[in-house]
Amino acid sequence: MARHVVAPVDELPPGSRKSIEIDGRPIVVFNVKGEFFGLLNRCPHQGAALCEGPLIGLASSSDPGEIEYTKLGEILRCPWHGWEFDIRTGQSYCDPRRFRVRAYPVNVEAGTNLVKGPYVAETIKVAVESNYVVVDL
Repeated sequence: MARHVVAPVDELPPGSRKSIEIDGRPIVVFNVKGEFFGLLNRCPHQGAALCEGPLIGLASSSDPGEIEYTKLGEILRCPWHGWEFDIRTGQSYCDPRRFRVRAYPVNVEAGTNLVKGPYVAETIKVAVESNYVVVDL
């Protein structure tokens, strides 16, 4: 599995999201209370960009008239038709047996772990002679 750098952590504060394209695939990365999640940015129903949908909670009820909200900020609602997906797993709440959005693992790593130094820049000697710019190769 190839790894791709998305952004520095401070560019994705809690409550934010970032849509990107990796190898031709639209991906959206969410920061929910300091945890990062990645999903394919396409609803399996009709292809809406899921990054435009709201993050909500899951409503459940054990007794009539009593509603309990769980998974606050972890359920993504499709902006077109309201289908709901768990951003941790991509599981659909509309039809869980048939539909899901592909979830991608997201990790936070120190920058020094991604690219090792020392870095060496190629230099080219440049001089100005009699109002002409000359490049030595």
